[in-house]
Amino acid sequence: MPRFSERSQDNLATCDERVQEVFERVVEHFDCTVLEGHRGEDRQSQMIAEGKSQLGWPNSNHNTSPSSAVDVAPYPIDWSNRDRFTYFAGYVMGTAQSLGYPLRWGGDWDGDTETNDNRFDDLVHFELADG
Repeated sequence: MPRFSERSQDNLATCDERVQEVFERVVEHFDCTVLEGHRGEDRQSQMIAEGKSQLGWPNSNHNTSPSSAVDVAPYPIDWSNRDRFTYFAGYVMGTAQSLGYPLRWGGDWDGDTETNDNRFDDLVHFELADG
């Protein structure tokens, strides 16, 4: 059974308890790594500069404490395999729905199940839709 590394556990611990519960269930069946939970102002500015976020401090859901957003990737990470990220996101979204938590994925911001109508893809990003 997969499990989180210490780094992933530390990153997940910065998140809302509902986000933690979703990914603690996900990792039981789908190996994944938690890249980032809460972001401080300097880190958020860095993400903007690198083109990895479109929202400045303090407007990202990563900036709340606890964070209502998390970046998680299927492990091992293959950044070129969009299909695998999409498959993983479906598993995550189904898990969240089974728990009754409204989650939004950065590969389908409007939640219409169409993954090719985004203006900005963030395939590792998941956030509480009520956050």
